[in-house]
Amino acid sequence: MEDSDHIQELPEDSRRPTSQPNKLSFKKLKRFDSMDLESSKIPGRHRHRSSKDLSWSIILHLAFQSLGVVYGDLVTSPLYVLPSIFADGVKQHDDIIGVLSLIWYTLTLIPIVKYMCIVLYANDNGDGGTFALYSLICRYVKVGLVPSQQPEDADVSNYRLELPKNRSHKLASALKYKLEKSNFAKYSLLFATLLGTSMLIGDGVLTPCISVLSAVGGIKKATPKLTDDMIVWISAAILVFLFMVQKYGTDKVGYSFAPIMVVWCTLISGVGIFNFITYDPTVAKAINPMYIVNYFRRNPKEAWISLGDVVLCITGIEALFADVGHFSVKSIQICTYFFIYPSVMLAYTGECSYLRKHPEGGPDAFYKSIPDPLYWPTFVVAVFASIIGSQSLISGTFSIIQQSLSLGCFPNVKVVRTSSKYEGQVYIPEVNYLLMLACLGVTFSFRTSNSIGNAYGLAVVFVLVLTSCFMVLVMLIVWKTNIFFVIPYVLVIGSLELLFLSSVLYKFPQGGYLPLAFSSVLIIIMFIWNAVYRRKYYYDLEQKVPSTKLEEMVANTLRVPGLALFYSEVVQGIPPIFKQYVENVPALHTVVVIVSIKSLPISKVPVEERFLFRRVEPRKLNMFRCVVRYGYMDLRKETEPLEMMLIENLREFIREDILLSQKPVKNVNIVEDDVNQIVNEGDQQEELESEIQVLNQASEAGVSHLISENEVIASKGSNIGKRILIDYAYNFLEKNSRKSHKAFHIPQQRMLKVGMTYEL
Repeated sequence: MEDSDHIQELPEDSRRPTSQPNKLSFKKLKRFDSMDLESSKIPGRHRHRSSKDLSWSIILHLAFQSLGVVYGDLVTSPLYVLPSIFADGVKQHDDIIGVLSLIWYTLTLIPIVKYMCIVLYANDNGDGGTFALYSLICRYVKVGLVPSQQPEDADVSNYRLELPKNRSHKLASALKYKLEKSNFAKYSLLFATLLGTSMLIGDGVLTPCISVLSAVGGIKKATPKLTDDMIVWISAAILVFLFMVQKYGTDKVGYSFAPIMVVWCTLISGVGIFNFITYDPTVAKAINPMYIVNYFRRNPKEAWISLGDVVLCITGIEALFADVGHFSVKSIQICTYFFIYPSVMLAYTGECSYLRKHPEGGPDAFYKSIPDPLYWPTFVVAVFASIIGSQSLISGTFSIIQQSLSLGCFPNVKVVRTSSKYEGQVYIPEVNYLLMLACLGVTFSFRTSNSIGNAYGLAVVFVLVLTSCFMVLVMLIVWKTNIFFVIPYVLVIGSLELLFLSSVLYKFPQGGYLPLAFSSVLIIIMFIWNAVYRRKYYYDLEQKVPSTKLEEMVANTLRVPGLALFYSEVVQGIPPIFKQYVENVPALHTVVVIVSIKSLPISKVPVEERFLFRRVEPRKLNMFRCVVRYGYMDLRKETEPLEMMLIENLREFIREDILLSQKPVKNVNIVEDDVNQIVNEGDQQEELESEIQVLNQASEAGVSHLISENEVIASKGSNIGKRILIDYAYNFLEKNSRKSHKAFHIPQQRMLKVGMTYEL
């Protein structure tokens, strides 16, 4: 993300809510030039939107839609949780009640108390996930590692959130100061973000495997002759089908499955009520937490180990937070409180009631607890539900990769927008096929859901713990919550999650290493790409063209008809690509625009606020600088050509710039003052028409897109670690990644590559 070393913190009382997004005012921005690094100490202003409450009909509609997207993993967990806990059978009857009590309190404290009541409110203008929490912190604390933040960033309408006033700032200011002064803290926050996202991607690999294997494995109750090998092959075929249909998009694959999830939740809750009444209603005493204490007293080690399986009852909760941007906080809360939570609780209660009468059925607790007349309908719906549960994590993986691209932490890949109706739904072909191969490898290697559960638990708990760490920072720095409210959160939720973490780490040799292996590979890739990305940015800053030499450099250059767009990631000054071009080509276009593509630490940038222009002095050069700003959830669309939008916004900037740059000559004589004003307005109109005509003629003559063709090498005298990082690792990734200009749909026939060598 961008560092905020060059923007000052704004006073609380300067935050003015507005009812609708505002366009940037050139009048406000004209007083300083933040695109020059040396003059970017100017405090900015900001505005933000006041979100309007949705009608209840829309909220309920969104709640229904969310069933087919975000809850699949959470509501299919009854397929494998109790079979994993009692894989070796039930030792004592009261152990069943102890386990049920653990599940009840885990489902209540994590999904309900932590996520529904606290974490969902830490959304970034509606979007959730690890990136949302990191972006909130980056906007209020200078913890970024790339110095590209500008005062005007705070003028984007959704940059700041509406926060309660009159809160104590002392602790928040002290913590903010410590974080800003510590490079270790900055790198730690970035690493935690990368670890959280890579673990969630690991969930995207493991969820399809465990869900599909658990659902298909139930067929053994009807056909005992079916071997484990056949179940594995059937599961593999379903997985291949699941990944092959991803190109059609979540809109078609997931949303249409909401009715199936309604049937599934109704089915498992109905069966749960039936089993509860039929077998053992006394399991209701699991509401007493003393049964958890007694469970640990009877078998302390076994109970502690079983926590690694108990935590599987909340799988998918982080994906729920990541997908909240597709719906709304209220719709997610309503659906969870009144439908999902009761259904899952009843399902576990019914399974435990069955096991109290049939303790030998532990390894296949779910399917054996299903009444015979309902077996086949349950099996069919379970397979569909497992596919839907897998879909939510796969879609979440695509979104995470897209966000990593904006952070400069992932090699360029092709991102396809799969829905014109739902903005956040994307598909990444390369990642899809890699996920499919990884899922098939895990399925054929582990072969059973119990074995995969050992790996799955570690990925789930790591993400939970990291989210809690980010939430503490958000509560203290962004929300400025009283420390006495934060302490109970840490003691209750934090302690519970650390206890789960200790248990899943015990299972590291039995498969817990798998998510760490996935994460290690992803973090290495992200670290390599981000490290060189930052080095390149600083290299461009050091090699930028001094403003004092610009006029001299252009003076002896022939100007030819046309409009030239020079692309760079540097937002301060004239980048070295311009110098490289001028020194090697004796001609320069009539109008030149230095275009900087930049990602802001917010989820989305309104289209009307995307372009930020400055004029390069002297005016006779006809040179401009433009920063094109995107959020980490924004997708570059072919339907919004960058070229056309840029030219149109440049016309608007020229018009505003000229009208605001000249003021009437003041005179004591009123009549003479009026004459001067009329003459001045005439000059303004003439100058405006002249510049607009120059721009129109230049664009009609042809628009050329100039991008740098980078060669990145380690500088002479570099140590072996640096040479491996740059010359081998980064260049390997760069050669196998998608070229950056393709992401902006630049026409090949009008693109010119300027060779540049980065010695880092």
